[in-house]
Amino acid sequence: MADATSRPFLNVERSASARRWKARLDDQRIAEAISQRHELPEIIGRVLAARGVGIDEAEAFLNPTIRTLMPQPSALRDMEKGAARLAEAITTGEKIGVIADYDVDGVSSAAMLVLFLRAVGSSCSVHIPDRLTEGYGPSLKAVESLKAQGAQVLVTLDCGVMAHDPLLRAAELGMTTIIVDHHQAGEVLPEAYAVINPNRQDDTSGLGYLCAAGVTMIFIATVNKLLRLKGWYGEARPEPNMLRWLELVSLATVCDVVPLKGLNRAYVTQGLKIMARRENLGIACLADVARLKRRPDTYALGYLLGPRINAAGRIGNAGMALTLLTTQDKGEAAQIAQELERLNRERQEIELAVVDQAMVQADNMLGRERRGSVLVVSGRGWHPGVVGLAAARLKERFSLPSFVLAEDRDGKLASGSGRSVPGVDIGSAVREAFESGLIVKGGGHAMAAGLTLEAARLGDLRGFLEERLGPQVAAAQDRALAIDAALTAGAATLELIELLEQAGPYGTAHPSPVFAFPAHRVLYADRAGGDHIRCTLASSDGKRLKAVAFRAMGTELGELLLSEKQLPLHVAGRLTIDDWSGARVPCLHIEDAARVS
Repeated sequence: MADATSRPFLNVERSASARRWKARLDDQRIAEAISQRHELPEIIGRVLAARGVGIDEAEAFLNPTIRTLMPQPSALRDMEKGAARLAEAITTGEKIGVIADYDVDGVSSAAMLVLFLRAVGSSCSVHIPDRLTEGYGPSLKAVESLKAQGAQVLVTLDCGVMAHDPLLRAAELGMTTIIVDHHQAGEVLPEAYAVINPNRQDDTSGLGYLCAAGVTMIFIATVNKLLRLKGWYGEARPEPNMLRWLELVSLATVCDVVPLKGLNRAYVTQGLKIMARRENLGIACLADVARLKRRPDTYALGYLLGPRINAAGRIGNAGMALTLLTTQDKGEAAQIAQELERLNRERQEIELAVVDQAMVQADNMLGRERRGSVLVVSGRGWHPGVVGLAAARLKERFSLPSFVLAEDRDGKLASGSGRSVPGVDIGSAVREAFESGLIVKGGGHAMAAGLTLEAARLGDLRGFLEERLGPQVAAAQDRALAIDAALTAGAATLELIELLEQAGPYGTAHPSPVFAFPAHRVLYADRAGGDHIRCTLASSDGKRLKAVAFRAMGTELGELLLSEKQLPLHVAGRLTIDDWSGARVPCLHIEDAARVS
């Protein structure tokens, strides 16, 4: 006979999203031991144990600090070498040029370096590529432009590790290049004085989970230490407080969807505390236009602030976002925040049109049998600035690695982005495709990647990715939904949600708790905000709970919520606090539902 842990949770074998429900925690004894030893509520012990936190690790996990988790500079290859060269440039007055990526990670990294250099009496010229005309990473034009402005030292942030030709040109022009990146690197590195990247193949730091801003923080902290040793600071030039820039690191860490483990947990935990002080004028103004009324959390970073910053690079000018994060002028910050709000609304409209067409292609590609390991769709006229978002939507809908590519006007080149599912490394596959000559350029990490290729070779790319990723997808396709516990609507209180925050922040590799609400009726359900469904759940004792299912219109989950207003349903999701109308009330973000068997 099967034991209790092998049986589906609430007997849900196949839910509306075709998933089997299972208990996330197999052994309750570990949860009890964590709770008893550290005097924690039982639910916190359960959450920690279910995520692999050991009894002896719980205290450090709940209270991660920069001091204990920040590595020695020598742990990362070329860190000390690159930092020493930048410190020399600062003290000798050399001109510094910077090339950064146009996403939140790249712009946040650039903002940190700009603010640091400003604080230590230096400056730099920053070039952020135009997504439409230049594409990702350093270009020959960018390198030559910075050289023409007098740059002697070139720093690349969140890019550069695959930019062989442009950085060779930088060397020919006499520039000293320092690469600060986190994307997967090939065996042969570009021409550079220092390549600081925990994902270069000969780096043994174990810090490959950091985003670029996380690496940048270590970099500027190392430069700061060297300047201190040089006697650079004094009454006229005080040493900067490095911790103030942790809010930028936390923003980038969440938005770049890197694992919330190790140093990343300290970055985000401490960064959110600093962000709550509203010291960065740009972030404060952006929070205001996004109507963020509560203390910032990972949801606010990933779904409210991040998309608005990204809107500048997607359909506007990413330099605008950099100015927002570095300005000392409140009026300028407020004006840019409003413009980013407008651009984000425009981006949403453009994205919706591309997603609709991409979904049709994906449906046709998979067919009724739903066969396939990877989705690769493309379209002429699709806006390059939203293809990454469309890829994320396809990934969510089909639970498959998804690539969405925009073809140019002539139909000769296709460029776009991919998003992956846990356990499937698309960054390595894209690097292999580049090294084999299949694509013109590309790079990324396990969960996200970008690439450009000849449109005529799209079929070859599909075959290549199916072959490389098929086995990983097959191994990762455990379609089970892990449930932390069962609750009733009445038990979903503000106090419980605030208690659960003790085990946060939640994100990639540390998922928010998922609760099942057994046999609850849908009292009300209606379309909201385009493709979302807002509803009210009720337990058998009449207690009610607000709920929303994002992007559920047109899905089996959405149809189930809209149609079943009489019979009870098992509903599963993540609890959050809804303060949109001014009042703080519990709200369930619905992930799945199933009929009661």
